[in-house]
Amino acid sequence: MRARTIAMAAGLVLLAWPGRATDTPGRNPMLDALQAPAANPHLAPKLQTYGRFVGSWTLDVTWHPPGGAPARTAEGEWHFAWVLEGRAIQDVWIFPARAKREKPEPWHFYGSTLRWYDPQIDAWHITYLEPTRPFVQRQLGRAVGPDIVQLGEDANGVQRRWRFTEITDRSFHWIGEVSWDKGASWTLELDMRAKRAS
Repeated sequence: MRARTIAMAAGLVLLAWPGRATDTPGRNPMLDALQAPAANPHLAPKLQTYGRFVGSWTLDVTWHPPGGAPARTAEGEWHFAWVLEGRAIQDVWIFPARAKREKPEPWHFYGSTLRWYDPQIDAWHITYLEPTRPFVQRQLGRAVGPDIVQLGEDANGVQRRWRFTEITDRSFHWIGEVSWDKGASWTLELDMRAKRAS
């Protein structure tokens, strides 16, 4: 099961490799089939919950490692795109940003998220894959007032709450928290300030 999850994660990251299809048009049928130019018109109003993030973002990231180790801060990058006939959004999240890496480090992150809207429950199914760890997080995401809140629980009962707040056309604040007591208390894991790059 673990091997299958790692293989799937690696595949999704490859599929979302930014710029590949436009660099070699028509030469990679899989990427051409994956990418979509815009939101599916039948779902477009609902898809803007995450559709407004399509494009590239620079990040100021603070990561709080488990066990009380000192926080790490660095610039990150985040790329969002429409996929699967415009019914889903896939992203690639990289921390530290590729341009800031001098050599590979065990704490570096390089993951991908697939989000798709389910009209039957009026929510987004979300799967984040981090093959370098390996780590998989499944969540449901919904708009809550002006924010977006994603909640998920792993097989060990550990809950994670990821939130997009202070959202504008050019910026947002992302907060990642973890709970080991079923949501009675939350601990900050990751804090990101994003600015639109394209």
